[in-house]
Amino acid sequence: MNYEYYYNNVPNVGKCRNNLIYTSLISSDKKTFVQWYHNDTEYHFGQNQVVDSNKMEEKWEREVKFLKLVQGSFPMHVPLILDIDYNERKIYLQIDGPDFWERSNCTTENYGATLPNWQEQMLEIIEAYKFLGIHKYSMHPSSYFIVNNKLKSINYFFTYYENEPYVSIKDVESHIYSTRQDEIKKHLTSLGIEWDKPQSWNVMDNLCWNSFSTNYPSEFINKVKRLINEQAQEMSI
Repeated sequence: MNYEYYYNNVPNVGKCRNNLIYTSLISSDKKTFVQWYHNDTEYHFGQNQVVDSNKMEEKWEREVKFLKLVQGSFPMHVPLILDIDYNERKIYLQIDGPDFWERSNCTTENYGATLPNWQEQMLEIIEAYKFLGIHKYSMHPSSYFIVNNKLKSINYFFTYYENEPYVSIKDVESHIYSTRQDEIKKHLTSLGIEWDKPQSWNVMDNLCWNSFSTNYPSEFINKVKRLINEQAQEMSI
């Protein structure tokens, strides 16, 4: 099987990296997606986000751990895992063409035409995270593929268990794109957040979704925030 670099084609921007951490590959028949946890300078246009080998290893370990966790309890929400090459740090996933965002021409207004019930499906996946007690922050629409009209979630490198120690934005800024960081900074004051101080997972959840205001319609973000805030209230009782 032949593989090539996989990019998103963003209107008025052009070819963009599909992911900032690993190197994205796709098979020639568009049926297999590969997450290669390797700093490929050519793929990343010399703008590699995570250059620290220890941090890359941590991201790889989280990807495998949480992908397999979701697969174990909710296999319908992730692509079929074809193979995991631990030596090469590659995960092979069964897909059926480009990701959800790419299929939508990287435009929010096209989501409904791409998959009419995408909101219900995405909320169901987020409910699954709630059930498993995990917090996932790589929520960009390119983090989903569509197989048989079902959303399949990937990118678990930025995921934490509820009982893990809190982190600060500074702790994870190496794998947050600069424009996303700019969006995050707009909400620090309203949420009472300091960049270098650890925050509760619920605060980080709200901050995450606030930062995606240009990638999802506001009514969907409000639905997600109601869901995650209900979860936080339940856990505090």
